[in-house]
Amino acid sequence: MPWRRMRLRNAEVLARCDASGELVANDGRVEVRYKPNDGRAYFAGASNLTPPGGAPKIELDSFCGPGEAVKKPSKSKKKAGGTTTSATSAPEKPEGDEVLAYADGACSGNPGPAGVGAVALWADQTRELSEYIGEATNNIAELTGILRAVELARDLGRPLRLYTDSQYSIGVLTKGWKVKANKELVKKVREALDGHPDTKLFHVRGHQGVRLNEQADELAVRAVQSRESTGWVGP
Repeated sequence: MPWRRMRLRNAEVLARCDASGELVANDGRVEVRYKPNDGRAYFAGASNLTPPGGAPKIELDSFCGPGEAVKKPSKSKKKAGGTTTSATSAPEKPEGDEVLAYADGACSGNPGPAGVGAVALWADQTRELSEYIGEATNNIAELTGILRAVELARDLGRPLRLYTDSQYSIGVLTKGWKVKANKELVKKVREALDGHPDTKLFHVRGHQGVRLNEQADELAVRAVQSRESTGWVGP
């Protein structure tokens, strides 16, 4: 099958299509490649793919080399992560084709009005997320922030290096902590991580001068105060 050039969020990708240019979806997801010959096949929701404008740009099947679908890791294998990063070593620039993200959550009352904040950088792009999630706990907000970053990296077809100041999130996602609350959300985040194994989670100390973590915190607080959501937008 040929490939069609499409936009996925703010990145150009190659998506599977038929001879007429119609996207070919399996269970609502379309095979995409960020680069023609990187050897990795990702899958994006058909609704997230948009044409770049103008006449459809279609490439032959041979335009992309062979690619293997990213495999889920063994359930017994823990995710990489959990290392505590100091302010002096916290990165501010992505490496290679990765997405570098910082995610945070905020809550007034715990439980109470809650918000999510995240900052993501890749290539020459920077995006911010400020999302109001209604009445929730701080842990729910923290987990939701991680989920949003994983979803973004998955849709972009890029590896993810994610920093959070939530010891709870690191514990239930990478250290095998027993889940007593938020079971459905923890399950959802774990499934998202399984579906995008090119993800590394790290703990960073909160309110210790880590600029991008502070920025994510401000975005989460803003969502709580405004009761509004922005989606991923430019700074």
